Amino acid sequence: MLKLFVRSRTFRMTCTLRLIQRLAGRGGLARVALLPARIAHRYTSGRGAADLPAATRIGPGLAIQHGWGLVVSPGATIGANVTLFHGVTIGQADSIAPDGTRTTRYPVIEDEVWIGPNAVVTGGVRVGRGSRILAGALVTHDVPAHSIVLGNPSEVVKSGCLPDVVNPVDLTLFSYEAPAETPVG
Repeated sequence: MLKLFVRSRTFRMTCTLRLIQRLAGRGGLARVALLPARIAHRYTSGRGAADLPAATRIGPGLAIQHGWGLVVSPGATIGANVTLFHGVTIGQADSIAPDGTRTTRYPVIEDEVWIGPNAVVTGGVRVGRGSRILAGALVTHDVPAHSIVLGNPSEVVKSGCLPDVVNPVDLTLFSYEAPAETPVG
C-alpha cells in the first residue's frame, strides 16, 4: 500500500480524504492531526489536478482513473466501488423560484457505478446501482439501476447491464451504509 501511495497521485488524494474523514468528529490527538491532514489533502488533490472535497460522502472502493480535471461537489453522495475517470463533474444544480428562493440539489451515485471521461452528472439526480455513464454524457435526470447511458442530453441505451467495477472492495469489512437504491426498470 505504501508503494501505491508513493506512485499513484489519485490513490494519495483518496488516502488523505479517508484520513480526514476518519479524524473528523474525534477529540484529543485526532483533532490536532486534522489540520495537517486537511493541508495534505489540499496538496494531494492539487497534485492530482482534482477537486475532491473531504466533505463529500464517499463509500469504500473508490477508483479514480487519471483524475485530471475531476470535480466533485461537497454535497454529492458517492456509493461504494465507484469508478471515476478524468474530466468527470459531479455537481450541484441550483434553481431559483420567481420569489428569488434558491434551491440547491446534489447527485447521488449508488454503488458499483462507472462514470467515463468528461461525463457530467448534475443536480438532484440519482444514478442507479451498477450503471455506466459513458464518456461525454450529460446526466440531468435519474438513471435506472444497471443501465448504460450516453449522449448530451443523456439517454439510456441499454438496460440490464452488469457493473464494471475497477476496484472491488468487500463491503462486509466496513460499516458502510449504501445510498438507498432506486427501483430497477
